[in-house]
Amino acid sequence: MDFEAILSGLRAAAEPTRLRILALCARADLMVGELTQILGQSQPRVSRHLKVLCEAGLLDRSREGTSAYYRLARNGPAGELARNVAVMLLGPGDSGRPPVPSDFERLEAVKHTRAQAAAAYFKANAARWDQIRSLHVDEAEVERALTRRLTAEPVGDVLDIGTGTGRILEILGPHATTGTGLDLSREMLALARSRLDRAGLHNCSVRQGDMYQLPWPGKSFDTVIFHQVLHYAEDPPAAILEAGRVLRPGGRLVVVDFAPHDLANLREAHAHRHLGFADADISRWGRKAGVEPADIVHLKGKPLTVTLWLGCKSAAKTHMIPPRRRQARSADKGVTA
Repeated sequence: MDFEAILSGLRAAAEPTRLRILALCARADLMVGELTQILGQSQPRVSRHLKVLCEAGLLDRSREGTSAYYRLARNGPAGELARNVAVMLLGPGDSGRPPVPSDFERLEAVKHTRAQAAAAYFKANAARWDQIRSLHVDEAEVERALTRRLTAEPVGDVLDIGTGTGRILEILGPHATTGTGLDLSREMLALARSRLDRAGLHNCSVRQGDMYQLPWPGKSFDTVIFHQVLHYAEDPPAAILEAGRVLRPGGRLVVVDFAPHDLANLREAHAHRHLGFADADISRWGRKAGVEPADIVHLKGKPLTVTLWLGCKSAAKTHMIPPRRRQARSADKGVTA
């Protein structure tokens, strides 16, 4: 670990309020106003502490509209130091006590407020999602197929592009080293945060961003997922190309979306830009991104069929599914290879 980064990080953390902030941001992504409410300090004072922690690389900051969320850093020497400090404060698996126990009581109140807002948004839009779900195979079957294929091997650092309600992070988070959800919609991000809070998945977080310009350097993730996202995309090949850029060698790309269909009313009623995708098209776009097809399955619904396409980044031969294993998988209930 870099000596100067350690020294800078230790200097930044060596203050009571900043240690409290690190403990809180290890448990949730928080805005300045929320931290002010929890810490009982003025916003200018809290903002100064946050600036010091961010400059030292112990916290990451991401903007969502006029707001900004702060989270424990995950990358680089300072990120490793931040995680180690969090373990010292909270114990492995959050088994210890925070520096100020009442901080977490107030944190739970903040999460409760978030959950209420998310529930109101979900209730207002549930009918739209239910209508779409009624057209294809049960979502639980899709999730089982996805989980079987991904968790047979370590999923590592996961990126869920177009995370929506955060459901994919919820089911893969317990198997992941870290989980990150990306979405443009602040309302959807609020839903996802509420879901992750309820599940206690402190290794997972979400942030606002553009799937065509992912805010991470190359080779940042082991698993990248598009779950029912690409049929909304203006340029699916460009989105897949960008996903391939942030995949590590040997990493896996997963696309879950509809097979080609003729329900043209979905364009106007639900803003679908594409009426499904052919396996050959996804495979061609994947290869251009350096990702070779490894497994394709179809989950038949009425009338929509859901396709699960899995590919591996070049030089990932250890992840390729051997023929015998592939044949066994085609026998899964409701799955045709």
